[in-house]
Amino acid sequence: MNIPVWQYIVSMSVYIVLLLLIVDFMRKNYKIAAIFWLLTLLTFPLWFSQLDGWFRWAKTFSVLIPTAIIVGLGRIAQFEKREGWWKAFRKDWVLWSLYGVLGLNILEASLKDLALGNYFNAISGFILIVTIPLFKSKKSKKVGWKISDKKPGDLIVYTDPMWNFLYTTWNIAFVFGENPGFAASSFCILLAAELYPIIKKRPELYVTARIYTLAVHILIRSTYDIFTPLMDSSAFANQNVVYYWGLINISLHIPYLFWYFYRQYKRKHSVTLNPAVS
Repeated sequence: MNIPVWQYIVSMSVYIVLLLLIVDFMRKNYKIAAIFWLLTLLTFPLWFSQLDGWFRWAKTFSVLIPTAIIVGLGRIAQFEKREGWWKAFRKDWVLWSLYGVLGLNILEASLKDLALGNYFNAISGFILIVTIPLFKSKKSKKVGWKISDKKPGDLIVYTDPMWNFLYTTWNIAFVFGENPGFAASSFCILLAAELYPIIKKRPELYVTARIYTLAVHILIRSTYDIFTPLMDSSAFANQNVVYYWGLINISLHIPYLFWYFYRQYKRKHSVTLNPAVS
C-alpha cells in the first residue's frame, strides 16, 4: 500500500498522543479501567476473524486476560484493602503472576523469532527474560514490584532504564521481522510506554504504561484492523535490516547481561559484609 509520508507522521503522532492519554486515564481511574478491560473479553467472538496462527492467539490471551483480571482486580483489592474473596488479590501471587506474564510475552515473541530464523533477536529476548527485575516477597525490604496503597493504586515496577530501552529495541525489531506491516503502529505503543514515565517523571511507571499501551493495541488488532489503511509499513520490509538489527541488539544485550549479574553479585556481597545494608 502506497502511503504518503505525511500520513505516517499524522497517524502515528495522533496514535501516540491517544495512547498517552489512555494510559493516564487508566492509571488514575483504576475502577473504570478494571471494568473496561473485563468488558473487552466479551469481544472474543470477533477475534476469530482477525487472529491467525498460534502466536497471535497466545499474545491476545496473555495480554487481555491478565490486564482485565490480575491488574484490574489486583489494583482495586490492594488500594481499597478489600476483604472477603477480594483478599485473594492482595496476595503475592498477583505480582508474581504479572512478573510471569511479562516473561511469557517476551518468550512468545522470542520463540516466534526462532521459528523465523531471527536467532540474534531471539537470544536478546531470552536475555531480557533473565534480567527482568525480580519481585521480592513482602517480607523482604527489597521490593521490585508492588501495587501502591496510595491513590490511585499504581502498579509500580522498578525497572532499569537500560532494560526498558533494550526491551523497546528488541520488540520493534521482532515486529519488523514477524509482521513488518504493523511495525509503525507497534513503534507507537513502544514509544508511548517510554515517554509516559518520562513525562510524569516517574520511571517506576514504565511497566504500567507498557501494559496499557500493549493491551489497547492488542484489543484493536483482535477486533478490527485500523492500522493497515492508516500506517501500513509493509513497504519497508527488509530481511537484511532484520538480520543486522538483531545483531546490534545482541551486541547490546550480552554486555547488559554481564553487567546485570555483576550488579547482583555486588549487592549480595554488600549484604553479606554488612547485613544492615538493604
